[in-house]
Amino acid sequence: MRNLIHPRDNIIRTMDRIYRYRMTTTSGGNLSIRDDNGDIWVTPARVDKGKLTRNDIVCVRADGTIDGLHPPSSEFPFHKAIYQVRPNIHAIVHAHPVALVAFSICRQSPNTRLFPQAHSVCGEVGFAPYACPGSEALGKSIAGTFSAGCDSVILENHGVIVGGPDLARAFERFEAFEFAGKILVKANQLGEVRFLNDDQLQQAAARGVDFVSYAPAAASAHELELRKQLCEFVQRGCRQRLFISTEGSFSARVDNHSFLITPTQNDREKLCVEDLVLVQGDQRESGKQASRASRAHQAIYEKHLQVQAIVFAHPVNATAFSVTNESLDVRTIPESYVFLRDVQRVPYGIQYRDDDRIADFVSAKNPAAILQNDGVLVTGSTVLDAFDRLEVLESTAEAVINAGAIGEVSVMSSDVINEHGTAFNLN
Repeated sequence: MRNLIHPRDNIIRTMDRIYRYRMTTTSGGNLSIRDDNGDIWVTPARVDKGKLTRNDIVCVRADGTIDGLHPPSSEFPFHKAIYQVRPNIHAIVHAHPVALVAFSICRQSPNTRLFPQAHSVCGEVGFAPYACPGSEALGKSIAGTFSAGCDSVILENHGVIVGGPDLARAFERFEAFEFAGKILVKANQLGEVRFLNDDQLQQAAARGVDFVSYAPAAASAHELELRKQLCEFVQRGCRQRLFISTEGSFSARVDNHSFLITPTQNDREKLCVEDLVLVQGDQRESGKQASRASRAHQAIYEKHLQVQAIVFAHPVNATAFSVTNESLDVRTIPESYVFLRDVQRVPYGIQYRDDDRIADFVSAKNPAAILQNDGVLVTGSTVLDAFDRLEVLESTAEAVINAGAIGEVSVMSSDVINEHGTAFNLN
């Protein structure tokens, strides 16, 4: 599809999102786009990143002349150097998100083989030796790393820089890289981190969803309401950092034969009601591609009639448990146990299979599960219920990890659990 968004608008929208997500500071970071004319549009030097306007964006023409109210970013030299060595890169994101800065000051690069999508989105990871910010030496150091085929590069004692074919995909790569970094930081507090091998990554990459296209009848009021709810909660999940733009699927049962689900390869925060895909048996709404997790959702709906909504997600703290062998005991506070009960662990790859086994790991008494090296699965009686449980699961995981830094984690006794069972009719 033709891009119809002006580079100025594209840059300020993306920087606004990065700033809202607290992945940069007022003075830190810079973005650029190289258009088909060879002109480079870039954020300005010394302008508040939280209040950029389209008139602040600077254009450095292919002939070197500058068009704008401000000078270009002081780090423009490395943007230019990357574009010179990588013709396939047309957008660059540089910032100082806290997890990746932590790796940069430890002089390490995150291993993105945590779960399949992180590895796929981040691309080849590299490390660039230190040079003074804004210097030609830094440009050479970074360009050398990118020329070797790297897409996501940690800058020694500095931050991170990623490139992509357009700004949307560069942002997705940047966001996924920081997410992987955060998960690694948390997981290392729990125990030994388990990474995926080539065969396991291929197992995930090879999964597909074979649905026949069909034109559904007019949408009922119930379907329209579910579409609205799903979009609102997916967008809320992005704001709450329970989802990122490239991760997770959310669905809701329409009736005993059909359900709505998020599409594949769509930015989660930008989803609208028209993007959601209606699935019925082996058919999916024409003109759309359903999430690759659709068969897993379908299997759960078919086995558990009480389930009305399903979420697959990768929130940082709960996913930290999924990439280690540590069990998440939710018997911490009453809310956690009442909402989640005992959280099972699903062996890697079960959700990719066609044998419907994933449905065996959740039930009315066990509505949530940890997916080995692939985040979490949560079910609910409504869209709100599923989202609420996802929030509780992530909050519980974060509390348990944080408690480990204070002292020994103490969970509620069997007597207290039995008391809850009676009080809340859980038995």
